Amino acid sequence: MLEQKISEMFGDEDPTGFGTGWWSGVLSAYFGVLAFGAVVCLHFPQLLTSPELRPYYSIDIIRLLIQAVIVAAMVLGVVSAMLRRKKVLAFTGMLAALTATLLGGASVQINEPLGEGPAIGLDWFLLDMLLMTLIFSPIEVLWPAYPEQKVFRKEWLLDIGYFLSTHLPIQITSFLILLPATQLTTYLGISAVQDAMGSLPWLLQFFLAVLVADLCEYFIHRKFHTVPFLWGFHSIHHSSKALDWIAGSRAHLVEDVLVRGGMLIPMMFIFPHDIIVAYLLWVTIHATWAHCNFGPTIKWLEPFLIQPRFHHWHHTAQQESIDKNFAIHFPWIDRIFGTYYFPKDGSWPETYGLHQEKMPSGFWRQFFYPFTRKKAA
Repeated sequence: MLEQKISEMFGDEDPTGFGTGWWSGVLSAYFGVLAFGAVVCLHFPQLLTSPELRPYYSIDIIRLLIQAVIVAAMVLGVVSAMLRRKKVLAFTGMLAALTATLLGGASVQINEPLGEGPAIGLDWFLLDMLLMTLIFSPIEVLWPAYPEQKVFRKEWLLDIGYFLSTHLPIQITSFLILLPATQLTTYLGISAVQDAMGSLPWLLQFFLAVLVADLCEYFIHRKFHTVPFLWGFHSIHHSSKALDWIAGSRAHLVEDVLVRGGMLIPMMFIFPHDIIVAYLLWVTIHATWAHCNFGPTIKWLEPFLIQPRFHHWHHTAQQESIDKNFAIHFPWIDRIFGTYYFPKDGSWPETYGLHQEKMPSGFWRQFFYPFTRKKAA
């Protein structure tokens, strides 16, 4: 397995706690790879950056970010090399950062006008990976629900592959989702509805958008559990035997398109564009948080807003909670429709994954699994 080879190359038997050089080495390698990828994006912006995302970020801020990441990779690499006997992680991070610098670093100029056209969403992948890591990795390390669970747990590399699969082909998924949504709202939309919604206070609009989205996602999610053909796709998401922030990325492309389309189409009939963009940012962060290996909870908020323990019970392989907790944001939606499960004793699930169902290993085997599972059965 590739994971095992990576572990043998970069790992050792020394302690991995703070002050041992392990975390500084990991972060050095991580920042170095991000810096290298970002500089490559500056060299080939038309091919590697998403036209849909370019208007939403400032290139000057991106350049400052690239420079900061290069410096962080070098400094952390030096610290790791001084503290740890095995230097592979440190040298990997410093080499990647040095390569990024030699390629021009943050000062690479974009000398061509950028327009529409086929592109790979490497910029989206790098930015989202950096943001999610900075937000969620520290809290999982400091306050884990399962302290024995390692950051580089089994199948972490598979979930990185799923993270890539939902970010790099962003133009394809956007086309599959937005084309039908745009066409339907163009011919069937009622402008008076959006005008009336736009006259409401922004926070009220946002709350209603989250509510509409959650109701749509609740019923779509429930169908993915009850319709056998759809379950073939969704079972991939439930095959994770341990949950953390990156495990939430494990989803089949077909499910990703159907869920996003089924949620966005109703929203586009009702809400203005800025509210939809705000919701998409919110669901990216909140849904990722719900999968976190994060133990603390705000007790008084549990009945009103989904926190990690509630969604973890949705992912358990324990019989009492199978096909429960379908809501994404508001747990009281499950109460209304009779699918709520949440132990009052504050316990977390003991087992995760599929109940009496085997999932093939590897990204491509899982990609084709929904189309072959009936034949295999």
